[in-house]
Amino acid sequence: MSITYKDAQGMEGMRVAGRLASEVLDYLTPFVKPGITTNEIDRLAHDYMTQVQGTIPATLGYQPSGYSAYPKSLCTSVNHQVCHGIPNDKPLKKGDIVNIDVTVIKDGWHGDTSRMFMVGDVSIAAKRLCTITYEAMWHGIMRVKPGVRLGDIGHAIQTFAEKQGFSIVREFCGHGIGQKFHEEPQVLHYGRPGTLETLKTGMTFTIEPMINAGKRDIKDGPEKDGWSIVTRDHSLSAQWEHTILVTETGYDVLTQSAGSPAIPSFVPAQTSQPVPARQLAAESTADSAG
Repeated sequence: MSITYKDAQGMEGMRVAGRLASEVLDYLTPFVKPGITTNEIDRLAHDYMTQVQGTIPATLGYQPSGYSAYPKSLCTSVNHQVCHGIPNDKPLKKGDIVNIDVTVIKDGWHGDTSRMFMVGDVSIAAKRLCTITYEAMWHGIMRVKPGVRLGDIGHAIQTFAEKQGFSIVREFCGHGIGQKFHEEPQVLHYGRPGTLETLKTGMTFTIEPMINAGKRDIKDGPEKDGWSIVTRDHSLSAQWEHTILVTETGYDVLTQSAGSPAIPSFVPAQTSQPVPARQLAAESTADSAG
């Protein structure tokens, strides 16, 4: 499978899908508090996607080779779960951290994003892990522009995270995305500068580092459901994800919306090209009215 380069129509389709994916997380934010189950979060998201947005949950029934069909409309990975946690009936409790990972399909295009949520008051260590992971993602995003190599992105993420005393999960990575959920290239969150594929205008891919408070080793979750992955040493894990478009001069973060967390202050404003929140809010209102 080769890398796909989006034309103007494809870029617009990806912008719409990316914004809608982010708006699912905006919608879920006030519900993520002690006592709610991840199954309830999944139900809320499914109804919002299908009944309000008119989008398709990409994960529901998704079945890559060697896996059972994924049974839910999003992934919820709690505390030491690294990724692909399947929603269940266990209530979230004060002090938990949870990654909610959403992918929607709109008019054939995929938008993929995830955020960390802190449930009530969390420990200083958990808050720091979530913050550093978010900043690490942005250190990778900042490197995106035509002519840069994918190894430059991975190196930036790895160097920043490891200097903070954290470790990078190696077994999972970002990926190309478009009319298929997973396309080429693979986007590693570690690596050497000047290696791997060269970025070109029209590429769309995710940057989604999974960072552990302890060692980087992982294993299958105790649920033995074929999906859930946890840290081997039971340390906390965090992940953030954005879908990125390579533009002629830099990048565009496609999965930004009115409720997205603030972009870190170290990110140069002239290289980041998200749609202003006010415009996004206006577009969202127009979409709902239509």
